[in-house]
Amino acid sequence: MNLDTAKSFRVGLVGARGFVGSELIRLIQRHPNLSLAYVCSRERESRLLSDFEPGAPEGLRYVNLQPEQAVPANADVVVLALPNGMAKPWSDAFDRSGSDALVLDLSADFRFDRAWFYGLPELYRTQFAGQRRISNPGCYATAMQLAIAPLRGRLQGPVQCFGISGYSGAGTAPSDKNNPQKLQDNIMPYSLTGHIHEREVAERMQCEVDFMPHVAPHFRGLSITCNLRLREAETAESIESCYREFYRDEALIEVIRAAPWLSEVAATPLARLGGFGVSVDGHRAVVVSVLDNLLKGAASQALQNINLGLGLPETRGIL
Repeated sequence: MNLDTAKSFRVGLVGARGFVGSELIRLIQRHPNLSLAYVCSRERESRLLSDFEPGAPEGLRYVNLQPEQAVPANADVVVLALPNGMAKPWSDAFDRSGSDALVLDLSADFRFDRAWFYGLPELYRTQFAGQRRISNPGCYATAMQLAIAPLRGRLQGPVQCFGISGYSGAGTAPSDKNNPQKLQDNIMPYSLTGHIHEREVAERMQCEVDFMPHVAPHFRGLSITCNLRLREAETAESIESCYREFYRDEALIEVIRAAPWLSEVAATPLARLGGFGVSVDGHRAVVVSVLDNLLKGAASQALQNINLGLGLPETRGIL
């Protein structure tokens, strides 16, 4: 791909009230090739963006566009940061118009739609061929796939994934899962079977996945502990070597020997993998994967995908 590193692009952001929207605004603001075309929010219509987002462009106000109004607004990229189930009218409007705008969806609405590129760059960038519709993976799903992928050809039986996330992963709509008072001194299990990220990972990794998510009192960052059954006996050294080789050229993936702490990657665009526990018989490996759910699990991964779609260096504006 020819990289046009000098060109400027305008980004429209639809549904910007949440934590991920705030992170995206910050990332776009500091990106050398991107600027905000518009920011949509029904609740904040006509309010100054700078009243809510420090460092936002002076004078830029929230707008309340309908999907058909967003098409002629001349954004090169449109990011849909809407709750699950709300992205389709926007996608349909751009499809009907024949617009060449790059549309990136942060919800789960198109993660199982093969017409959309599934944007976990470290695992799927070689499949990218100029697509203009990109579905950003889930935060938990990103951490799980990064932990499973190096061993996917060696597995025997289901992968068990125990997950803990900060309460920012539950969004801004009030609930028990983002109530700091109810979470104090507590870990709250939820959706212990049938979570959408379980299905997402199983489809992508082509293996059975058992996912058990929990929410904890901290604000950001998630940790996945993966239990992987192996066909052939392995050692901790061989497993670690496999992961180091698999992610050798990845700028945003770190492989360490010890089990990583989520506090070490919070507020960074990095994912860290480690632990590499192996049972005495060598047929069971345990790997720990940590990342920031708002960044590598959402906003900075979205920026990786935007860079790919625009022909820019993948980590531009991230590192």
